[in-house]
Amino acid sequence: METARLIKFLVHDGQLLAAAAVEAGPDAMVPTCPGWQVRDLLRHVGMVHRWATAFVTEGHTEYHPAEERSDLDGEALVEWFREGHGLLVAALSEAPADLRCWTFLPAPSPLAFWARRQAHETAIHRSDAESALGGTPSPVAAEFAADGIAELLTGFHGRSRSPVRSEAPRSLRVRPVDTDDVWTVWVSTDVPRTEPSEEGPADCELSGTAEQLYLTLWNRLPLSAVSVAGEADLAQLWREMSAVTWS
Repeated sequence: METARLIKFLVHDGQLLAAAAVEAGPDAMVPTCPGWQVRDLLRHVGMVHRWATAFVTEGHTEYHPAEERSDLDGEALVEWFREGHGLLVAALSEAPADLRCWTFLPAPSPLAFWARRQAHETAIHRSDAESALGGTPSPVAAEFAADGIAELLTGFHGRSRSPVRSEAPRSLRVRPVDTDDVWTVWVSTDVPRTEPSEEGPADCELSGTAEQLYLTLWNRLPLSAVSVAGEADLAQLWREMSAVTWS
């Protein structure tokens, strides 16, 4: 997706996240992040936004640790979150196309990387904030959800640190029904390998809307939210081993 479009999603989901946090209140539990309250979610995402902003504005070419999470609470915490979100949006909007800084996933450029990563970081955590309210979360555009699936499968789970492994080689196909995308993930004792292909049979196939697959693969919806065909235990293996955590 184009960087400018990703930034628009970042703006939208950051605003929705803050609004949901205000409505739920800082003490509300976040069902999709067991053990977290809304205040924990705001502190985490606000910290990540500031961490990303530093790479864009300061041009760090090596890993640079994040600052400590804020100890603010209540209205002050929400305002701190909104301020950090605004700083990130401004940094990405004003950054030069030839920005040079550290990244950790493949991307056409550092600017494209940070816009994409922070757009999806914010979208997933927006759904977390809305889960504290109950009901149905705000929709995710199919094009954006498909981009997020690609980032997760080919980016996060294309790295050696991906914990997804299987003693016997197996294949997992992911097929959105509302876009033209399809991915096949080969799982083995080595690093998972994903290709935008449906060549050959797959041991298990997950299908549904791009939004359903996006949130399910990020473990924000149960497997029952999508259709599972073939070896369901491979889908469960993904569920149990694929968590991406802050470190």
